[in-house]
Amino acid sequence: MQSDEFKFPGQTEFFANACNSPEYAMLMVGEKLKITFVTGHLPVKDISQNITKERIISKIKVLNESLKRDFTIRKPRIAVLALNPHAGDGGLLGKEEIEIIEPAVKECAGNISVYGPYSADGFFGSGKFKSFDGVVAMYHDQGLVPFKALSFTSGVNYTAGLPIIRTSPDHGTGYDIAGKNIASEDSFREAVYLACDIVNARNMNNEATANPLKFGKLHNERG
Repeated sequence: MQSDEFKFPGQTEFFANACNSPEYAMLMVGEKLKITFVTGHLPVKDISQNITKERIISKIKVLNESLKRDFTIRKPRIAVLALNPHAGDGGLLGKEEIEIIEPAVKECAGNISVYGPYSADGFFGSGKFKSFDGVVAMYHDQGLVPFKALSFTSGVNYTAGLPIIRTSPDHGTGYDIAGKNIASEDSFREAVYLACDIVNARNMNNEATANPLKFGKLHNERG
């Protein structure tokens, strides 16, 4: 897809740019797991230098707002994954957790129910992910390997943070099976259903938050 005329690394970035939405997130949605990513389509060697406190905070906030507005989860619980094995092992295996990830989580924790960083292998292997409404992974395969293991034929790629609703199948184009009449339409169907569900969720949210009660003089005097 990338060329001199199309300089975006993926569909998510293209739609975010088209909608003039600087704060966005690629959110993979399945029955058992909703997960987004701090970095996307990057070589592994470039991942660490592209993980910043600001980017982590942005993804946490976009995910939190989407879970409330688009999935009607009143107070979402969000987990943040570590970058290094064993969450850096106290700095022995890397300092990104201490210097970048933990400070980002702490800054958001005052207003958002966010926890971590968790070592990715134990987080998924132990089933801890089932206790959270959403997960922030540090890089593409860290999140997509467990997600596709759980939801390959039914997962949906949703772009959170846009003024429009955009969904697509979670998998790419299957050139190896094109024209053979063996492709599954399940993920495409789920993408359509999810778009409809989010329309309804946003309408409910808009109705519930319309014309909020204002703090009156008596309330303010009483503190």
